[in-house]
Amino acid sequence: MKKTLLTIVLLSSLSTTAFANKTGDILIRGGATSVNPDSDKAAVLLGGSNATGASLSVDDNVQLGLNFVYFYDSNWAIELLAATPFTHDVTLNDPTAALGGALGVPAGLDGVKLAEVTQLPPTLSALYYIDTGTALKPYLGVGVNYTHFFKEGFTAAPKSLGLSNLKLDGSFGLSIQLGADFVIDKNWSVNVSARYIDISSDASFDVAGDSIGRATVDVNPMVYSVMLGYKF
Repeated sequence: MKKTLLTIVLLSSLSTTAFANKTGDILIRGGATSVNPDSDKAAVLLGGSNATGASLSVDDNVQLGLNFVYFYDSNWAIELLAATPFTHDVTLNDPTAALGGALGVPAGLDGVKLAEVTQLPPTLSALYYIDTGTALKPYLGVGVNYTHFFKEGFTAAPKSLGLSNLKLDGSFGLSIQLGADFVIDKNWSVNVSARYIDISSDASFDVAGDSIGRATVDVNPMVYSVMLGYKF
């Protein structure tokens, strides 16, 4: 009986030690990250007016996500979110065919894939880990994001209608997140997280050679990740 109790105490002590984050620990995670933009649609302005009633929407995309985490102590850490580039389809919503009519397409352009844009959203966050004394390590995070858009381009159909020179400005914004690590052993863990990122970009494009197209695209995505982590 005494040996059994001693074994339980020793295992408990070892588990607590293995689960604890320590000053100077570095955690690297990799896995699937999904960017799910806000479902709200961005109004398309021609010559400063939204008379057409047309709007833009952006679809979801999943890529390889990477996290680099440095622990200042058992509770506080700093995290950098990186990923392979996300590519999103931009869909034109033209339910009344007004924009299509203005471009000489009576049937309208509702639901047409207007363009593709590629973006990178590196995010630097401060994390606070809640000490549970178990293998489950939940945390809260607050950070700042910079999203860089590139490879913006119209698809073939819009180009044939005189749409060209699509540009999206970079975006700075805040990020908040909730996540948890489940510790497997002293090195390996599984991570899940959900974060909201404030991403808003001013889009511009030319119509028949004139720079009159404008839209403020509020991407504001929820970003979900499932990752495998290794701690050094």
